[in-house]
Amino acid sequence: MDQANSAAPNATTIVRAQYIRDLSFENPNPLAIFTSESQDQPEISVGIQAKAQNLGDRNFELVLEFKVEAKRAKDTMFIVELSYGAVVTVSEFVAEENVQHAVMVDAAHLLFPFARNIIADMTRDGGYPPLMLAPIDFNNLYQQQNQQASAGVN
Repeated sequence: MDQANSAAPNATTIVRAQYIRDLSFENPNPLAIFTSESQDQPEISVGIQAKAQNLGDRNFELVLEFKVEAKRAKDTMFIVELSYGAVVTVSEFVAEENVQHAVMVDAAHLLFPFARNIIADMTRDGGYPPLMLAPIDFNNLYQQQNQQASAGVN
C-alpha cells in the first residue's frame, strides 16, 4: 500500500468538491490609477468569513468569503469579492463535539490555497501585481465567529 492511501483513513476531513460560488473584480477607475505618478503603497484591507451548512451524514458545505479592497489615498484601486465553497465530509473517527472545528478550521485550511490563488490571478489579470494573501489563522477566526455568535453580533 502506498503512503497516500495509508494516510486516507486517518484524514479528519475529505474535500468532495470545490467551486466558486460568487466572484467579482471591480476596477473602478483604471485610467486614473495606471496614469498616476504616485508611488505610494496602496492600503489593502482584507475581510474573511467562514460559513458552514450541515448537509447531513457528516457532509457539510463550507464557504470562505473574502473581500479585498485596495486604495491609494482616497482612490479605490480595486475590489475583489470571492465566495469559495466546498463539500466536505468529516470522518467518523472525529468525535461529535469536534466536528464543527474539523469543518471550520481543518477544511478551511485545505481550501485557502485555492482561494488565494484565484485572488492572485484576478488581481494580476486586472492589471496589478498578483496579491498573495498571507496565511490565515482559521482557528482564531473560528473562535472569533463563535464569540460573536454567542454575543448576538453579526
